[in-house]
Amino acid sequence: MPSTGYTEMGFGAGVTVLVGAERGAYPYANSVLVRGTAETLVIDPSLSLVGTAPPADVVLVSHAHEDHVAALGDYETPVHVHVQDLAALRSRAVMVEGYGLPPDAAEHTDLMLRDRFHVRDRPEAKGFEDGSVFDLGGRTVTVVHLPGHTAGHCGFLIEPDGFLFVADIDLTSFGPYYGDVGSSLTDFEVSMRRCREIDARWYGTAHQKGVIEGAAEFSERLDAFAGVMAARDATLLTFLTEPRTVDEIADRRLVYRRHVEGPHVLPVERRTAVQHVHRLARTGRVAEVEPGRFRAT
Repeated sequence: MPSTGYTEMGFGAGVTVLVGAERGAYPYANSVLVRGTAETLVIDPSLSLVGTAPPADVVLVSHAHEDHVAALGDYETPVHVHVQDLAALRSRAVMVEGYGLPPDAAEHTDLMLRDRFHVRDRPEAKGFEDGSVFDLGGRTVTVVHLPGHTAGHCGFLIEPDGFLFVADIDLTSFGPYYGDVGSSLTDFEVSMRRCREIDARWYGTAHQKGVIEGAAEFSERLDAFAGVMAARDATLLTFLTEPRTVDEIADRRLVYRRHVEGPHVLPVERRTAVQHVHRLARTGRVAEVEPGRFRAT
């Protein structure tokens, strides 16, 4: 059984990061509690909060993935997510569809979300947009739309503390993930550039890297994170010294190591391969030399 329980870390006068088990590594995640003089707000109630979730007047969700909503059932308070992820938060079936899995795997995933992550339909969930502000009294939480990981993926800027929660722009060595049906490599790159433009004191991630202090350190780590995209490009260009199909590229793998297995692997690899091939084709580095076969130029 997954363990519950979290560790509290304070930042500024009103921000508390609820560090999940195993430093927030999946299936866990880091949540954020924000206290104002009038209301308290929680961001991304994770698996580690199940049964021990702190009280809150409002819940914000950075994006509709199971590891960010596992303790949502502990709250009957209003829950909000970006309008582009709203349907997936309102319906577990829509959330599963977004993973783009084969039918038998989709059925298994639906059961896993229900039983392991406690995901339930939240038809009353409300949508917000980029720039929406939640005023808690003496402290505000402003939505920063950072699409790419999902279409509605968002960060949150908490003022006056100067804390930017960047959710799954998580700076891990795994690198950016844009393998869902609604994901976008191009949008992910734009979102990372937007993060650089926000001068915060602290940058909080949803997973192992935790909280980074200072824009310079955050920018350096973001460089390394973005570098995984460049490494995938380089791997692909080397592989395309001979004409290859998308299925051959997917089998070669750009995302997962060879030992990783599961029905999600090839669909994710295929969607990732398509995005990299199309981007490299737009810049003239890859060409379709015959129908369905691509080669580096």
